[in-house]
Amino acid sequence: MLAEIGYFFSKLAVVTFGGAYAVLAYMAQDVVGQLGWLQPAEMMDGLGLAETTPGPLILVTEFVGFLAAYKTAGIAHGIAGAAIALWATFIPCFLWIFAGAPYLDWLTHQPRLQGALASIMAAVVGVIANLFAWFALHLFFAETSVTQLGMIQILTPDLASLDLRVIAITLICAFLAFGRGLGLFWLLGLAALAGAMIHLVPIG
Repeated sequence: MLAEIGYFFSKLAVVTFGGAYAVLAYMAQDVVGQLGWLQPAEMMDGLGLAETTPGPLILVTEFVGFLAAYKTAGIAHGIAGAAIALWATFIPCFLWIFAGAPYLDWLTHQPRLQGALASIMAAVVGVIANLFAWFALHLFFAETSVTQLGMIQILTPDLASLDLRVIAITLICAFLAFGRGLGLFWLLGLAALAGAMIHLVPIG
């Protein structure tokens, strides 16, 4: 498992670009859908934990590495899994930076490359939107399924499993944030309290 964690996060660091949220979209779908290391609820816990502090990528990679290894062989392997995930995520990134830094000024002044970078940024926005959709579907619906259309996978929610309590919390938080200008810490506190309380309310 530790070798698999090292391989996965090294690959993640080499082939992804576009910032933390672009990486998180790729990671969330692979560790849940392809590798089966985490359940969707566990991945959402990791993403939610990461959003409480700066630097979401580092927290989620360590969370995933720890949990995947912990499930296999306990706390010692969990700590080792987190350390390997951290190391494997950032070492390839630094190598890319050191290799490309001497040419950065030249690259940014090439008209063709500027057009390519603009296209890449558009793709990154799509990837981040994909993460938002994945997160929202697992948040609002208790059950989802994957529909395979050739090379495309479509996440389909079970409409009967819609959690109206979560919808209500989301709408209230949106109103408090945009309608009343409530501060972030107050908003997080109220949302966390409401989330804890809904577990006391049975569904349907």
